[in-house]
Amino acid sequence: MNMHALIVVSHPRPNSLTHAVAAEVAAGMIAADPTHSFEIADLTAEGFNPGFSGADIAAHLKEAAPPADVLAEQARIARADALVLVYPVYWWSMPGLLKGWIDRVFTNGWAYDDSSGNHVEKKLSHLPIHLVAIGGASLRTYARRGYFGAMRTQIDHGIFDYCGAPVQTSELLVPADASASARSHLDAAHAIGRRLFNLDGPATRSAA
Repeated sequence: MNMHALIVVSHPRPNSLTHAVAAEVAAGMIAADPTHSFEIADLTAEGFNPGFSGADIAAHLKEAAPPADVLAEQARIARADALVLVYPVYWWSMPGLLKGWIDRVFTNGWAYDDSSGNHVEKKLSHLPIHLVAIGGASLRTYARRGYFGAMRTQIDHGIFDYCGAPVQTSELLVPADASASARSHLDAAHAIGRRLFNLDGPATRSAA
């Protein structure tokens, strides 16, 4: 069965490890089944505006339709059978560009609906999420300070569970050593791609 993935990348340099990891996720998915397809959304190259404007507030309050660029992103997600976010860790979270994309695109009435005031309707239960974060610190640092757990609370649960979107992969790729980290990250990304549409349930790992 043909499945389609939207892979969203947030990194200003196209030759970065982040972009290489995104490409390897796509390659793994195609290796698993050549009938699958994907689209890579490079937020920097596409010039997406992450700023939450008055028009976005009006859309949130259901006073107006979302801006055209938000509607275009929502249509892209609607065409996908899975959403993959690939990003470097900035200050123990995702980059501002990617956070702004979520702020603007995951709108009230589309991703969730809290208009009743006492009950939130989760509207994205059909959309599997795969998170691939690339960290610069050691796994020991993340574990000692509880950073990875905090990231999962903020992103996996705070954003996607609120919308009902199941997080099926939540990966933190950290450097094993200076010489092997890039190759290990690409191998891990390829493995993520291969199992993208072959998961029986949520899968979470803390390192490559």
